[in-house]
Amino acid sequence: MSSKSANAESNPEPETQPETAPEAEGPEAEGRPRRLAAAAVLTGIEGVVVAAFGVVSLVMLVTSTPDDMTQALTMALTVLALAVLPLAAARGLWRQQRWGRGPSMIVQLMALPIGWQMAQNGGVWTAAGAAIALAGVAVLCCLVNPTATLALGVGPRDGGATKDA
Repeated sequence: MSSKSANAESNPEPETQPETAPEAEGPEAEGRPRRLAAAAVLTGIEGVVVAAFGVVSLVMLVTSTPDDMTQALTMALTVLALAVLPLAAARGLWRQQRWGRGPSMIVQLMALPIGWQMAQNGGVWTAAGAAIALAGVAVLCCLVNPTATLALGVGPRDGGATKDA
């Protein structure tokens, strides 16, 4: 055995180097499809908005005198508790965990009638309702996209191939 072949066998670096050389930019550099990243970000924004509404409700409870203190406190705490679902779902989607898809889809399905109802009130509520509904539709479209479902491990695992009977 020559010294050149012995060095080639003990040094596997030239074989593995070309596989790791190409690097992608953006969210896909981490293996996260852009649509999945967009769904995670939008779901997270929704969670932050709901949490902010809960905090504002608590601040208003402290700074003013509501007609029914128990009802106002219950509403503020309920809204804060509801903020946990989209925030947890956003974290799960960002980390490409399969369980994050279901809660996010539930949040979006709830956002559609809420957005519709808000849009019926006119004025600034029309814009807010439209934004909520559009975000819901956008996230749902991102979550059912094949690249996102594949990244989450949802759907057929054989690449869509069917068996012949």
